[in-house]
Amino acid sequence: MLSRISRAVFMTALGLSCVVPTIQSAYAALGGSPMTPPAGASVNSQAVSSAAVAHAAASSAASTASTPSSYTVRTTTFGNGTVVREYLAQDGTVFGLAWNGPQMPNLNDLLGTYFPQYLAGVQAARAVRGGHGPVAVDQDSLVVHSGGHMGAFAGQAWLPQALPAGVSGSDIQ
Repeated sequence: MLSRISRAVFMTALGLSCVVPTIQSAYAALGGSPMTPPAGASVNSQAVSSAAVAHAAASSAASTASTPSSYTVRTTTFGNGTVVREYLAQDGTVFGLAWNGPQMPNLNDLLGTYFPQYLAGVQAARAVRGGHGPVAVDQDSLVVHSGGHMGAFAGQAWLPQALPAGVSGSDIQ
């Protein structure tokens, strides 16, 4: 009997040792610093000027105070094929995120201190319409759209109050 228990413990430990390394955590936080890429991930950064966006917005009477700004889009491709794009303000804080790929990234890590607010928004939305499926949390201080199915997940999250001048939520892709 003891050998069965020992064998079960060994097999469980062996199984966990095979599974745990495949779990990839992003270590980023919306409203905070960019992620530390996990081993095996590739990272590319691209500076973006919102001048064209701001120019189009400035043509409307409501947005004449908009001034062009720049931000950085940092793209991390995980070993599993999931891609996370972080939108960084000039001071280096993450004001937006987008993801797509075969596995859902860890939203707890990505959303950081905003994760409890996101969960509350999801619970409220599901209480109204029920079921599962795509999730949209649209609040004054947090917007998260997430959906997909096994093998194809996508989503965006941003802080409306932290968007640079000339940048809108539709720019987070």
